[in-house]
Amino acid sequence: MDITTFTSKRFFIPGLLLLILICLATVPLYGSRSDLFVLTIILMYIILTVGWAMFSGSTGYMSLATAAFLGIGIYTSAFLFSKEWALLPLPAVIVIGGLVSFILALLVGLVTLRLKGIYFAIFTFGLVVLIRQLLVFWELQIIGIRGQHVIPVSGETVYYVMLGIAVATLLAVYFIRRSKLGLAMQSIGGNEEAAAHMGINTTMVKVIAFAISAFFMGAAGAIMGPSWIYVDPTVAFDIFYSFMPVLMAVFGGMGQLYGPVVGAAVFAYTERALRLQFSYYYMLAFGIILIIVILYLPGGLVGLIPKLWDRRNRLRGLISKLWKGGKAEQRANT
Repeated sequence: MDITTFTSKRFFIPGLLLLILICLATVPLYGSRSDLFVLTIILMYIILTVGWAMFSGSTGYMSLATAAFLGIGIYTSAFLFSKEWALLPLPAVIVIGGLVSFILALLVGLVTLRLKGIYFAIFTFGLVVLIRQLLVFWELQIIGIRGQHVIPVSGETVYYVMLGIAVATLLAVYFIRRSKLGLAMQSIGGNEEAAAHMGINTTMVKVIAFAISAFFMGAAGAIMGPSWIYVDPTVAFDIFYSFMPVLMAVFGGMGQLYGPVVGAAVFAYTERALRLQFSYYYMLAFGIILIIVILYLPGGLVGLIPKLWDRRNRLRGLISKLWKGGKAEQRANT
């Protein structure tokens, strides 16, 4: 096997992904608690962003329900893994958290995914507010206790579970994009009316995709609950979690699968660094960064790669022409 075959795309990308996975899996061996916490938050945002991009990026439907599905997962673990109950093991709680979000997305999707444009976005955003207010009313007026206490779980456990969910999310999106469901979603994003005329059940495709993305968001929330120990509706259903995946996907670019991953990783780390250094002005810095990206990088960060590669090829071609021209001139002089 020659070096060009070994370094080809077929071997290079899987090898790079495996190396990254090994590095992430060994972080608890040498990283601090702060490092684990930061990486856990980054992995959570990767799950939310990739899940959002799988549905909204393909179909063109702007969903702002991410905080609702994440919060459902958080409160599922709060109910099933609390100090008063603790009836089920943690893996079962995580799966149930994903399933509850999946079922909620199915029910909501069947009702709302016939809406289009701004109406769907407004409804999904309202869903977050509705669930949060219902939980606040239930806690204050029915049970008389604000918030829920969750059995704490070690940072290493939370990190490894979140890493596993992130890998599962990426694999699911990878295979969905190459399936009939993925092709149907892309057709809906291109022209929904044309897709319907081709015989695609557009409503069912959207509902299924919406529910699949919600499953991973709910699972991520179910493992975040034990890491926070105490949760309440304001924290669990923070609308911040509905808008951040959208910004991260735009920042990274949605043309490739790794675009939302890069956007979530860079954006989440930048957000934490700016919040620590400029606690009162970091949102202003975010706004400036996003304006620059939208104006000058419409394809996101990953959109830079083809441009840089094209410039590299042009530069190599120019150097090659100058080199050949110089050699030709040298032969003519001799």
